Amino acid sequence: MSIAHIRKEYQKATLDEREAPANPIALFDTWFHDAIRAEVAEPNAMCLSTAGDGKHPEARIVLLKGFSQEGFEFYTNYHSQKGQALMANPFCSLTFFWPEVERQVRINGESVKLSQEESDAYFASRPRGSQIGAWVSQQSERLESREQLEQRLKETKASFEDKDIIRPPHWGGYRIIPSQIEFWQGRPNRLHDRLLYERITNTAWDLVRLSP
Repeated sequence: MSIAHIRKEYQKATLDEREAPANPIALFDTWFHDAIRAEVAEPNAMCLSTAGDGKHPEARIVLLKGFSQEGFEFYTNYHSQKGQALMANPFCSLTFFWPEVERQVRINGESVKLSQEESDAYFASRPRGSQIGAWVSQQSERLESREQLEQRLKETKASFEDKDIIRPPHWGGYRIIPSQIEFWQGRPNRLHDRLLYERITNTAWDLVRLSP
């Protein structure tokens, strides 16, 4: 089959601005739990797009670990490519795609680091293997071989044997404070529903419909 002929007709739901809540976080909450009920494999998987130097955009999948009226949270190594990009340019985008419910959400906003207390609390909740992994991985740096990584793992396990594992100082969370949130609902004939929320104040949003 030709790639150009791969297509799907979307027809599971509609999105009407007259029925949409005034606050986009409320709609995101509804859609996120719809994705869970639809058994999306990883409903919290999201594409984080950055442009650290303003010229070379980069994208990768990270996992959402919390959301609220304040924003959307994830955790990473601050020395990683994404961490360096956000240090150079805190503005970024998040994209969720849930094919099982034929929906997409795009979020534009500014990143801020979570407090040390917030990062400590989340790190303490992680499985021990993931905690060790945060110490082992010098994320985004070049490795000579897989064996080099395995040796670091062996040494790190030994150093923490019978000890609690504290959070590495180079590892923690970010919160993306949204300025725009767009909700996309697939519709037949590529005439999709698109609603865009744009922040006016800390608590007020403007809502418009976009052409598909």
